[in-house]
Amino acid sequence: MNTQAANPRRRRPRPLTARLVIGGGAALLALLLAVTGAIAAYEYGEARDVQLDRAELLARMVEEHATHEFEDAGRVLAAAADVASRVPVERHAELGTAFAQTAAGQPLVAATVLVDSRGLVLASSVPGARGRTIELARISRLPAPGQLAYGGYLADASPVLPARAAVPVLRGVLAADGRPLTLVGLLDPAELARFQRHALEDPGTSAMLVRHDGLVLSATPAAVAAAGERIAAGEDGRFTVDDLPQHVTAARTLASQPELTVLVTRDLDVALATWRRMVAWLAAGAAAAAALIAAMTFVAERSVRAREAARRQRDAAQLAVALRERELSVIVKSVQELIFRTDAEGRLTFVNARWLAATGQPGERLIGQALVDLMAPSSREAVAALLAPSASGSRAAQVSFAGTEQRLFDLAVSPLIEGGRVVGHAGSAVDVTERCAAQRELQEQLALSALMLDTMPLPVALMDREAAYVTVNRAWEQQSGMPREDLVGKRASDYLLPAEAEVHERHNREVLERGGSLSYESEVSQADGTRRTMAVTKAAVTDADGRPRGLIAALTDITEFREADRTMREARDIAEEASRAKSEFIANISHELRTPLQAIIGFSELGMVRGRAHELLASMFGDIHAAGQRMLALVNDLLDVSKIESTVGTFHLERTDLRPLVREVAREIDPLLARRRLHLDLALSDGPLVAKVDPMRFQQVVRNVLANAVRFSPDGETITVRGDVDARNQIVVAVRDHGPGIPPGELEKIFEAFVQSSKTKDGSGGTGLGLAICRKIVEAHGGSIQAENADGGGSRFTIAVPARGFADTVV
Repeated sequence: MNTQAANPRRRRPRPLTARLVIGGGAALLALLLAVTGAIAAYEYGEARDVQLDRAELLARMVEEHATHEFEDAGRVLAAAADVASRVPVERHAELGTAFAQTAAGQPLVAATVLVDSRGLVLASSVPGARGRTIELARISRLPAPGQLAYGGYLADASPVLPARAAVPVLRGVLAADGRPLTLVGLLDPAELARFQRHALEDPGTSAMLVRHDGLVLSATPAAVAAAGERIAAGEDGRFTVDDLPQHVTAARTLASQPELTVLVTRDLDVALATWRRMVAWLAAGAAAAAALIAAMTFVAERSVRAREAARRQRDAAQLAVALRERELSVIVKSVQELIFRTDAEGRLTFVNARWLAATGQPGERLIGQALVDLMAPSSREAVAALLAPSASGSRAAQVSFAGTEQRLFDLAVSPLIEGGRVVGHAGSAVDVTERCAAQRELQEQLALSALMLDTMPLPVALMDREAAYVTVNRAWEQQSGMPREDLVGKRASDYLLPAEAEVHERHNREVLERGGSLSYESEVSQADGTRRTMAVTKAAVTDADGRPRGLIAALTDITEFREADRTMREARDIAEEASRAKSEFIANISHELRTPLQAIIGFSELGMVRGRAHELLASMFGDIHAAGQRMLALVNDLLDVSKIESTVGTFHLERTDLRPLVREVAREIDPLLARRRLHLDLALSDGPLVAKVDPMRFQQVVRNVLANAVRFSPDGETITVRGDVDARNQIVVAVRDHGPGIPPGELEKIFEAFVQSSKTKDGSGGTGLGLAICRKIVEAHGGSIQAENADGGGSRFTIAVPARGFADTVV
C-alpha cells in the first residue's frame, strides 16, 4: 500500500481547472452583488436627501406661519397692555370688553386676562373669570413691564378656560398707579396644530412646536411627543428625538421668537416606497443574472469533475482499506484476550500484546515457537489435539501456561483452510481463573445453604411462580410423610386435603401477586393422620427488578402453645368467677350484718343515756357501743372492698379540681386534731389541680390516709399535706406524719387486705382494710399510692393520679 493511501488526512489536490471554474463563477456573483448593492445604496442616499430637503421646506413653512401667528398674538397683547396701563385702577373691571374686542380677529388668542402679583384676575375677556385666582407659579416666571415670557403647556387652563388646553404668553404691564401687573394671553394649541396638519399633508409627516427647554407646546397627532410632554434639549439649543431610527428631522427657530422652535419629522418607511419598488426590480434582475451565472458555473464544474470520478473512487477504496487495517490493529491491541495465529506445524506467527502478561515473554520472542511448548505439561496433550490436522471446525479446551500453572485459560482454535488444506490456525485464550474460583465458591455456598436448610428443625419449602415445590428440607419431608423427590414439581392441592389446599393456594397467590410476606395459622394434616396447628410464614422471592419469581414457606408447630393458651383462659375464667362469687358473698353478708349491728348500736346508745345515774351500767353499755362501732367499721370496710371488686361497685368520674376536696377533708378532721393538739400544715398548688376522679371516693382515700396520720402521730406534732403537679404530669398529694414509721419490708404489705404494720398491732390500728381499699380506689382512677419512711422519723404516703386540664379531651 502506498504512503498516500495509508494516510487518511492527506487528500489529492483539486484539479486546477475545476478551481478556476468555481472561482470565476464566484467572482462574477460577487461583482454582481457589489454592483447591485452600490446602486441600491446610492439611490437610498439620494432618496434620503430628497426627504430631508422636503422636511426642511415644510419646517420653513410651519415656522413662517407660527412666526406670523405669534407676532399677531404679541400685537394683541401689546394693544391690551397699552389700554391696561392708561385705564385707572378703579376701572380695571371694564377692561374685559376691550380685551375681547382686541382679540376678536385673532383666533389663536383664546382669552386675555389681567392679574396682579398674587394671581388675582382683575379683568378678563372670558365672563366669570374676574375675581378668581390663577396659580402663576405653574405658568411661568413673571416678566418685567414691556417684556414677553412663554409659559408651559396647560392641559387644563382653569379657572379661565376650564377643561381646555392652553399655552400662556405673559407680558409685564405697569398700571396707572405704578403697580406692576401681568397680562396673560392664553393661546389655543389646537389652532397652532390645525395649520400644521393642513400644511403637512404628506403621509408619515408630523410637526411639533417646542420651547427652548424641550417642552412641547403643540403637536400633530402623529408626532413623537404630545403637547405638554418634553423632549431632550442640548446645551447648543438642538433637540434630540429618541426612538426614530427610520426618520429624518428638520428644525427651524422662529425668527421673532427665538425661544420657540419648529420640529418636522418624516417617516422614511413611508417616504421611501418608490425606492423600495426600484430596489425590488433591481434585486429581481440581479437574482436572474446570478441564477444564470450559477447555472453556467455548475455545468462547467460538473463536466470537469466527471473526468476525475474514477480516480476519486480508487483513492477512496484505498483509504477505506487503510482505515480498516488501522481499526483492526487498534482492536487487537486493546482486546483483553490472548489472540494468536500459527502455521500448519503449530508455530506462532502472530501474537497480540496481552501475551506478555500471560507468559512473561515479549511478542518478538514468542514468534516462531511452538504453541504446545508454551503450555504446562498437563495441558500439552489437549493443545496438541486442538492443532491436529485431522481436526475440523472450532475446538476449545481449558489449559494453563508453563510457569503460571495456577492460572486457567479457555483456549479456542479454528483452522485456516486454503485450497482444501490446513495452512495454519487462528485462536484466542481468555483468563478464567477468577471465574472458576467464583464458581467454586458459589458451589460451596450453595452446598452450605442446602445443608443449613436441610438441618433446620422447622419445615421449609421453596416454590416457583406456579406455586409448585422446587425443593423442601428434611423437616418438611417428615411433616408431610413424603420424600423430597415426590414433592418436587407438585402443588399443595396435589397431596393435601381440598380444604387445607384451598387456604394455602389462596395465600400463595396473594404473595406472588403483591410481593412481601404474610403469616397465618392453619390446621395441617400430619403423616400419622393427626392434625396440628401451624403458624405459616410465606415471603416472595424477587428478581433483580423486584418482581416475584417464587416464594418460600416455613411452618412452626404451635399446637402446644394454643393448648396452653386455652388452658390458661379457662383457669382465668374460673378464677374470675370465684373472685366474683366471693365479692358478692361478702357484699351480701355485710348487708345482712349491718341490720343487727344498727340495732345493737342504737340500744347501747339508749342504755348509755338512761344509765348515766348508774356508773357500772353506763360503762357496760359504753363497752357494747364501742364494740358495735368497731364491728360496724369492719363491716363497712368489707362492704367497700366488695363494691370495688364486684360489678356492683360504680365510680362516677368527673373532671374536678382536687384542692377543694382536700381542704374539705382537712376541715372534717379539725376536731380530731384539736383533741390531740396536732397541727395540720396544708400547702396546695396555686394553680388548679384538675383530674378526672370520683369526688367521694377520692375524699375517702385522703380521709383514710389523714386519719391514719392523726392516729399514729404523737400529741403536739405537725402533719404536713402537699399538693402539686410533678414532671410526669401527675397530680401528687403527699401526707407526712411523725409517727413510729413502717418497717422497710412491710411498705408494700400494708396495702394488702387485713394486714397491719408490726408497729401498730398494739391495738392502735384498725381492721387492716383501709389502705387496701385506698389502693384499689386509686388504681381504679389510673393512679398509684405508695408509702415510705421519711427522714427524721415518721412516714410519707404519696397519692398520684393523672392530671387532666379542663381543655383536655378524654376518650
